[in-house]
Order: sequence, then structure tokens, then C-alpha cells
Amino acid sequence: MVVHVFDTPAQVAQAAAAVIAAQILQKPDSVLGLATGSTPMDTYRELISLHRGGVLDFSRVKSYNLDEYVGLPDGHPESYVSFMKRNLFDHINIGSYSLPDGRARDLQRECESYEQAIKDDGGIDMQLLGIGNNGHIGFNEPGEAFTYSTNLTTLAQSTIDANKRFFDSIDQVPRQALSMGIGTIMEARSILLLALGEAKAQAVYQMIRGPITPRLPASILRSHARVTVMLDKAAAARL
Repeated sequence: MVVHVFDTPAQVAQAAAAVIAAQILQKPDSVLGLATGSTPMDTYRELISLHRGGVLDFSRVKSYNLDEYVGLPDGHPESYVSFMKRNLFDHINIGSYSLPDGRARDLQRECESYEQAIKDDGGIDMQLLGIGNNGHIGFNEPGEAFTYSTNLTTLAQSTIDANKRFFDSIDQVPRQALSMGIGTIMEARSILLLALGEAKAQAVYQMIRGPITPRLPASILRSHARVTVMLDKAAAARL
């Protein structure tokens, strides 16, 4: 695990975009694993800028998102497919993109199909991650064991509380999601994790310095051969 600390969130975004750009330039048909939430938004803006400037061509890139809420209506502005279109896909020439279908009639079958689609495309070359305040990656919440494959998960109350700012009320926040499993994430050939702000400092500290445990899911990343962590000073405050 290689850890880089930057002065500002803007510098994190610029550095992260440079790493993702290098992956695409080196392998134009890369398979990317992408994340939602406030943390990667500036990174996506940097990638859009590189595309508009003629530096990056996404036409052969395939992407798979980490997760999607269960039960939101089609086109809901806070669904993760809407987020990704609004913040990235509508502004680049992405070859193809996929997210788990949180409206599928058979959610278990959807998980299995999503997992198989990733395998059929040769696996993920670079996985972009954030980290939750409780140490979750994707929607893999703290528990007694690490999840393996794409799964239906029940969101922890701390995750619901953290996401309520995106909805009119906490009652509207979905209680379940489909998420790539820890095993799926760990099968990515490289991983790039971003963390910003003081609220993430404790989780970052435990990820890097604490025991490897399913009670802090991100801690498993220390077992991966190629993980880059990019932090702003606030997120790195406890290191």
C-alpha cells in the first residue's frame, strides 16, 4: 500500500485523474471499476477536462460501478446511475458502462449476472474506491466476515446517516444496496483509494495502522499487491 498525502482535495483530484489517465493511455481498452459519492466528483471533473482537451479517449473503455441502491424508481436523481451520468458519463465518450440493477425482480440473480459480466470482460484493471466513515468500501459494511462476490447488503445506520444529505429526508434513503463484494474488489489488478476530510481520518488510520478485520472492511486492502491511497491533510491527520 503506497500512501500519498496532499495539501488540498483539489490536488488529490488532479493526482487521481493523472493515475487513471495513465492507465487508459497505457491500455485504451481498460476495464475500470468506478465509485460514486462526493469524494470522486472532482476527479471525474478532471477526467472530463482531459477528455475535452483531447488528451483522453474513453471510446474503448468499459466501466463497472461498485454499487447501486435497491428500490429507487427509474431515473431517480439520487440513483447511482443518475449520479454517474450527471458527473461523468454524459460528458465523455465512454465505450460502455454498467451498474448493478437495483430494480431487478430477482436481486440474487442480478448479483450473479453482474459478477459474471465482470469476469467475461477479463476483470477490472483499476478499481477506484472511497472509504466510508465506518471503513466500508463499496457498500460492504462492517461485519463478522468479508463478503466475496457481488451481493445484496443492508446498509449500516451510520451509512444511512451519511447519505441522508442527498435526500429530502432520512426516510427516503434506501436501506439496501447491491454491491461488488470484497473478493470482487480484491481481484482488481490495481486499486486507487481516495479519502478527503477530517471525518474520514479515523477510518483511514484504522485501514492503514489497525488490524486486518471484517469489522473494518477497507483494512483488507493491505493484502492487495497494488494499492495506492491518496489523502488530503485532513484525512491523514491521525497518521
